[in-house]
Amino acid sequence: MTRVASRRVALSALLAVSGAAGAQDLAAYGKLAASLDAAAQARTTSAPAALAQLDRAQEAFQALSPTLRNQKIVTGLNDTLSGARAALARTPAELQAQVALARGLMRKALYDQTLSRLAGGEKAGEQVALLSREFGLADASARALAQDAQGGQPERVAWRLQRAAVTKVNAALAATQPRQDAASYLNLARATGWFTVVQDAAGVGELSVTRFGDALRQLTSGDVAALRPSLAALRSDMKTFTATLATAPGVKPVTTTTPPSGAVKPDPAPVTAGKPGTTGTDNSSTGTNGNGTGDGAASARPPAGTASAAGSLGSVYAALGRALSEASHANAPAAREQIALARAALNNVPNTLRNAAGFGGVAAALDRAAGAQALRPQTVQALIGQVANLEREAAGQPLSALDRVSGVASGFGGWVRALLFAVLAALAAAPLYLLNLAFGGRNTSWRAVGAGLALLLLPVFLEGLFGLLGALGDLLNMGPLRSLTNFTLFQGAYGLPLWWLLSAGALGLLSAGFWGLCQQFGLLGQPKTASARDKDDASIDWDEDF
Repeated sequence: MTRVASRRVALSALLAVSGAAGAQDLAAYGKLAASLDAAAQARTTSAPAALAQLDRAQEAFQALSPTLRNQKIVTGLNDTLSGARAALARTPAELQAQVALARGLMRKALYDQTLSRLAGGEKAGEQVALLSREFGLADASARALAQDAQGGQPERVAWRLQRAAVTKVNAALAATQPRQDAASYLNLARATGWFTVVQDAAGVGELSVTRFGDALRQLTSGDVAALRPSLAALRSDMKTFTATLATAPGVKPVTTTTPPSGAVKPDPAPVTAGKPGTTGTDNSSTGTNGNGTGDGAASARPPAGTASAAGSLGSVYAALGRALSEASHANAPAAREQIALARAALNNVPNTLRNAAGFGGVAAALDRAAGAQALRPQTVQALIGQVANLEREAAGQPLSALDRVSGVASGFGGWVRALLFAVLAALAAAPLYLLNLAFGGRNTSWRAVGAGLALLLLPVFLEGLFGLLGALGDLLNMGPLRSLTNFTLFQGAYGLPLWWLLSAGALGLLSAGFWGLCQQFGLLGQPKTASARDKDDASIDWDEDF
C-alpha cells in the first residue's frame, strides 16, 4: 500500500470515529450564515432589527442542527446563539463576536463533514463549493479544489483548505502589533479564529489554540512585554507550519506533511471555553466575553470583556463614534443608547485604565451624558476627549489641556445651552430694532449696515430658536420637532460653509454700508451734494439732525 493510500485510509477511519459523517442541510446553513451576518451589521443601528435577524437565525439553526453529526459543535452553536441574544443588551461588538463564534463553528462542522463524505467515496460538490466561498477561494484555486474533490482525493482537499486558512492566519498575525489597541486585538482574534480550523493538522507542531489565547490575554491585560515574544514565537512556528504545507500530498509525500490525518480528529475543538478570542470569520472576527457552557471541547468562548477591544478603549471609542453620528443627526435617543454602551464597555477595560486617576471622572461624565436631554454633538466630542485623556494618563503620557478644558466646558450643554442661546436669540432683535428706530429704513447705507448685522446674528438666532425647539422635541419625544435642531449651524460639518457664506455676505454688506456713510460724511472722496443724496435716499432726516 502506498503512503498516499495509507493516508487516505487513515483519514477515512478518523472521520468515521469522529461521528462527523453525513450531509448538512446547506439551505439552512446559508440562511443561518446570512441571518447571523445581517444581525451583526444591523446591531450598529438598530437592536430590534438585530433581534429579528437572530430570530431568523434560530429558525435556521433548528433546521441545520439535526444534520450536524458532532453534538459538541451543536451545543457550541446553541450556546453562541444564546450569547448573541444576551449581547443585544450590551455592545454591538459583543454581538458581532458571538456571530463570529457561530460562523467559525459552522465552518468547522462543514469542513469535517465534507471531508468525511469525500473519504467515504461520496460526492460532495455543493459542500466543496460552499467551502470554497467560506475559505475565500476563487477562480483557479476554487477549480482545483473542485477537481480534487471530484477525483476522490480528500487529502488534497484538506491540504488546499488548510493552506487557505494558514494564509489568513499569517496575514492576521503580520498585521498584529505588540501594543494594546483595537486593531491588534482584532487581527490576533482573526488569526486565532482561522487557526481553529487547522489546529489538529499534523504539521502544527507546538502550535495550539491555547497559545493564541494566551497572546490574546496578554494583549487585553496590557502585558506588552510578554506579548512581544509571544507574537514572535507564533509567527515563527506558523512559518514552520506553513512550510509543511508547501507540497501537495499527491505530488510528493512528506513525513511531516500529513494534512489528511490532521484535518479532523474525534470531537474536534474549534474553540474552547477557557481560550479567549477563539473566533474566526472574514466578516466579523472579533473577541467576546464568555457566554456558554463549560464544555471544554466545543463551547466556543472568547475572553471576558468586550468583543472588539477588550483590554483597550477601542469599544468605548467605537460606541462614542456612533453616538457622535447619531447626535449629528439630532437622534438623541440613539446617541444616549450608544453612550450607555460606551459606559458599559468602560467597565471592561483592564486595571491599568481603571486605576488611573481620571477613570472616575470619565465614568461619571458618561453616566451624566447617557441620561442627558437635548444632547448635542459637542457634548459627545468632549466625552471622546476625556476618554483620550484617560488613555494618555494610563500610558504615562502628558494630558491634553484642550481635552481637559473641553470636558469642563461640556457642562455648557443640554438645557443650559438651549435656554441661554434662546435668550441670546431674543436679544439679537434688539440692536436691529434700535438701529432702525434711530436712523430709519430709508437710507441705503444704513439698510446695508442693518442687513449685514442681521446676517452676523443669524447663526445665534438659528441656534436659539431651533435649538430650543429641538430640546423640547427631545423632552416630549417628538421626532419631527427634535429634528429641527439640524437647522442650526453648529450641528454638523455642513454648518461651517454656511457660516462662512453668511459671514462673507455680512462683511460685504457692512463694508458697502459704511463706505456709503463715509462718502456722505465726506470722509472718502468728495461729499455728496444734497440733491445727490436726495436721489439716493428718499429721506436724509438722519443727516440733517446731525
